[in-house]
Amino acid sequence: MGDEQAAWAAGPGAAEQARSLLAVAWSCMVTADGGREEYVGAHAVADDGRVLLHVPEDSALLTAAICAPRGEPSAVLEFADVAPVPVRGRIRARLWMAGWFTPKDEHLVFQPTRVVLRRPSGAVVVDLDEFAAAQPDPLAGAEATLLTHLADAHPDAVERLTRLVEPESLHAATRVQPLAVDRHGLTLRIERTRAHGDVRLAFHAPADDVAQLTERMHVLLARASAAASCPRTLQRQRADGDR
Repeated sequence: MGDEQAAWAAGPGAAEQARSLLAVAWSCMVTADGGREEYVGAHAVADDGRVLLHVPEDSALLTAAICAPRGEPSAVLEFADVAPVPVRGRIRARLWMAGWFTPKDEHLVFQPTRVVLRRPSGAVVVDLDEFAAAQPDPLAGAEATLLTHLADAHPDAVERLTRLVEPESLHAATRVQPLAVDRHGLTLRIERTRAHGDVRLAFHAPADDVAQLTERMHVLLARASAAASCPRTLQRQRADGDR
């Protein structure tokens, strides 16, 4: 495996994943001035990652922002990344942003001073400069539609893709569902009776749009079809020889 492929096969970095989560999250939980409130469909994101929150005129949060010293009350925003396909443990990641609000026009502008992304592998503090410069994954906006279509209309394709998974990872599996997709690869959720695990299938090259994703998926399916006619021992020998 070449260095270039090794660099992207692991998946998006923390800053990119945080910006992707922020771009598609539908609701925002705000904790400020001792209160906690959820806002649904009320936020937008600026190019630099600042959050623009539209609140009612009688909102206590707006009042706090207007009356606070220097117009900058402390607050924490929380966003959840929910898998579009029904699986066990649908929260794929959570994003916390600490900072302050400033009233501007009809919005409250939130300037983050600390960004924390919590993934199944653990929590990571995202560098603020990297967060501001990062762009959401190009497939983030289409991911929900792509995954639900794959799960609902092409369960045979999902089954075929399991030929690319090590047998040990499929032991005692009761169901396999597509969990996530980004420009780097597809993640499958393998469910068992009392547990679950995830397996990532990397693309041979990044996909920058849906057309490229379709080609990358065809390559994965072709590999899976070839694997179906290849004994597992021989597959391991070939995989070892490719390293």
